[in-house]
Amino acid sequence: MTLSERNTFFKAGIIICSICTLFAAAASFLIIPVYPKIMEEYTRRPVNVFQILTAIFMKNDYYAVYASLAASVLYSLIGIIFIHSFFERTSAPEILYIAIFTISLAFEAVRLILPLYCIYIFSLFYVNIAFRVLLFARFFSVFSLFAAGLCAAGLEVQKTRNVIFVMIIAALVIILWLPIDGSNLDTSLNIVNSYTSMFTLVELAAFITTMMSFFIAANIRDSKEYFNVAIGVMLALAGRGFLINVDNWVGFVPGILLLSIGTRFLCSKLHKIHLWL
Repeated sequence: MTLSERNTFFKAGIIICSICTLFAAAASFLIIPVYPKIMEEYTRRPVNVFQILTAIFMKNDYYAVYASLAASVLYSLIGIIFIHSFFERTSAPEILYIAIFTISLAFEAVRLILPLYCIYIFSLFYVNIAFRVLLFARFFSVFSLFAAGLCAAGLEVQKTRNVIFVMIIAALVIILWLPIDGSNLDTSLNIVNSYTSMFTLVELAAFITTMMSFFIAANIRDSKEYFNVAIGVMLALAGRGFLINVDNWVGFVPGILLLSIGTRFLCSKLHKIHLWL
């Protein structure tokens, strides 16, 4: 992918994130006045490592979930604008995949379809479709970070389109096979299903291999900056985990901080690496 094509992709990402941000803002005017009442019927709390760390100290708060969702969408818009301006003239193969990860957070706006469904009572079919789109974005983003690690470790840049195609197929296979019931959600507005643990392991495996790829890149290229990039990826993924999986304010604060700091840190290190190439 040429520099011009990549920048066009960034601009398309800005448009997508802007649309998702506008949708979230418009839906907020309808949802916020009745949000607590709507969510009272959903009492099952999330079951994941991020939630376990915070649920001990705080009860669920519906507005904290909404704030986390809004922060994720706003982060995606600001993040992709930052990436475009920061790397507009810098050729860094890994940044394309980092951009995909950033854009994917815009699709967290899809979770607002549940309160909208409770208000307008439209077909549950549309809720299920919307959540499949959300799950696709989540898995595609994790696979993108994995691809960024492979790229850093020596994957040929010319194979970018093939890599993206494989990621799309892998994410589609997962979300089309997964049974989804849009009426069965927890207090963080995430779908509850019997495959949660298995897919958590998929994300964990992708995370570990991503870290290993950047460490290998640091060794192969004799550049400690790739160690720093790995740290940035780790922080960003931890922040993402807090924002999308925790139902209280303890999740919101470290979530947005880790996500923002991690993204800024890894981008600055990648820029430094490729600025001198």
